[in-house]
Amino acid sequence: MAHWTERHRSLLAVFIILERADGKILLTRRAGTGYMDGKLGLPSGHVDGNEPAEQALVREAKEEIGVGLAVTDMRHAHTMHRLAETGTHEYIDLFFTTKTWRGDPAIMEPDKCSELVWADPQNLPDDMVPAVRAATGRWLAGEAYSGYNF
Repeated sequence: MAHWTERHRSLLAVFIILERADGKILLTRRAGTGYMDGKLGLPSGHVDGNEPAEQALVREAKEEIGVGLAVTDMRHAHTMHRLAETGTHEYIDLFFTTKTWRGDPAIMEPDKCSELVWADPQNLPDDMVPAVRAATGRWLAGEAYSGYNF
């Protein structure tokens, strides 16, 4: 008879890096969420139960910035394992890139986002969510994985 032992669990979040033809990437300014409000991040969200990560990203992109994504157009860019700033839980963050989407990015949740910014990934703004800034740098360096805040 197998004995079940409660195991450590991490939360799963997904991020999309929309890359324009000029190389700039889309950043979103967080607002009203209670987490890093006022800072720039990437379109992102939590993965719901019984939902593949890529489908979560398709859903989040539509909800947050009104664009349609195709799973076949997304490429894995980076995985980050991080300790939340509160130290109470851990995340596995999956970052994907795409150069293809349907529609023009727009703020669809004004209660959670106050601004969209196209930025040069080689010269990111100072006021970014620190973990997202770090992951973007690791992606640019071609690194598949990083740990953060441990």
